[in-house]
Amino acid sequence: MAIKILLADDHPLTRSGIAEFVRREPSFELVAEAEDGVEAWEKIQTLSPDVALLDIRMPEMDGVSVAQKVKSEGLKTAILMLTSYDAQQYVIASLRAGARGFVLKTVSPKELTTAINTVAKGGLYLDPEVASVMGMDDFIPEQLSTREREVLLLAAKGLSSKEVARRLFISERTVQTHLASIYDKLGSRNKTEALLLALKYGVVTLEELLEDE
Repeated sequence: MAIKILLADDHPLTRSGIAEFVRREPSFELVAEAEDGVEAWEKIQTLSPDVALLDIRMPEMDGVSVAQKVKSEGLKTAILMLTSYDAQQYVIASLRAGARGFVLKTVSPKELTTAINTVAKGGLYLDPEVASVMGMDDFIPEQLSTREREVLLLAAKGLSSKEVARRLFISERTVQTHLASIYDKLGSRNKTEALLLALKYGVVTLEELLEDE
């Protein structure tokens, strides 16, 4: 079944180029386009796309605000930010708002396809150029155990606690215990923040996250 996609960008030329790419991909279906955040939010509610490609800076309502609304309403649409900006604050704001991915508009067609497929499955995707802006600071996190790293990587790829437990031959309760320990060690509140911080501090690498099962 094709992944249903909504595309929102206030620049007509950019939007038309990305739209044409999406239409050419047999596994994707472009269900709607929007030229600002308000229109994007209305169409997300009406059409329930699997993935919403959102420009981070749009008139009326920006991409982060749209992502926050999707998250607060508990909607299933996965948000993938598509932007020209790679500043660290945009990445953090987007992921904390509930976005599942962040890619630059210079992304290659192959990488965009991978990003869409990843977030549609519930995983997290960070453009390699975006990941490179996540600089180190003075905080040195407590080292994750080998098992904790395995749990974090599998959870980040979209597996539920039950699926992680089955994959690692441990109980679901043990998975939850590992996640709680991971959050505590990294100073995070959820899986998305934990992975972002793990990438930032070099606890896991983007290559590990994106490698095939």
